Amino acid sequence: MNNPIIIRDAITEDAPFILELIKELAIFEKDPDAVIIDEAYLIKEGFGKTPAFKVFIAELNTKIVGMALFYPRFSTWKGKTLHLEDLIVKQDKRNLGIGKALYTHFLHYAAQQKVKRVEWVVLDWNTNAINFYKKSGANVLTDWQIVQMNEQQINQFVKKNTI
Repeated sequence: MNNPIIIRDAITEDAPFILELIKELAIFEKDPDAVIIDEAYLIKEGFGKTPAFKVFIAELNTKIVGMALFYPRFSTWKGKTLHLEDLIVKQDKRNLGIGKALYTHFLHYAAQQKVKRVEWVVLDWNTNAINFYKKSGANVLTDWQIVQMNEQQINQFVKKNTI
């Protein structure tokens, strides 16, 4: 590729592009109506006094073409970890090495932070991603199940179970 891929920290002004990428990922993951956040929420939660997450932005020809959004976690067994929530490259910019550049930047950051583990989830039908992760040396676990509660389920539980 003639033009280099630039990976940088996201800034507040990137919020519209971050949201656009999140929505594109939701479409890719066959859940286009799942995104309920907006730019203001991203700015408040990601760029405020105590950011809940960090984002690396990928640029090609001064255009934002991808991102990696992640946040810190803590393992009772291992210590500090990072959770890679989303790594997304615009559909028309895939297969140019942008995803690998973001992934590599994220893992270098994790090493600099001296975390004991990084983790993320991948849909079982996303064989391209699974193969990429395996090739990179990652373990794709099959014996752990993801458990979630949405806001409505949380509220229903809290209503029924007082403390």
